[in-house]
Amino acid sequence: MTEIAEPRFDTGNIDSREVADAVAAILDEKNGRDIRMLRVNEKTTVTDYFVICTANSSTQVKSICAEVEYKLSERGLPPAHIEGYDEGSWAVLDFLYVIVHIFKADQREFYKLEKLWGDCEEIPVKITQK
Repeated sequence: MTEIAEPRFDTGNIDSREVADAVAAILDEKNGRDIRMLRVNEKTTVTDYFVICTANSSTQVKSICAEVEYKLSERGLPPAHIEGYDEGSWAVLDFLYVIVHIFKADQREFYKLEKLWGDCEEIPVKITQK
């Protein structure tokens, strides 16, 4: 059986929404919960999108983080920076156009990114999990 390769990102012409959608799909695939995508480019010059999810444990935070890093690097887009991985209660992956936030529930509640960026557009995310 031939495996179908993931489309590669053209790093000369990045579509940040395509990257955000790819991240959301990976988070869903790794059983991230309450996945949210915020379009923040009208409020900050730092990035275009935040993609946020909750993990059940420190192990899952690390697992999701590693999978996002691996899958996007494989498609030609390695993270510019990763923070928080060693602690395991939260992790941030900076892909320049998209910043990924992975939190354990208590940390997500503490940081309240959705409330902090509440005036930004929330983009619906396709979820395949039950």
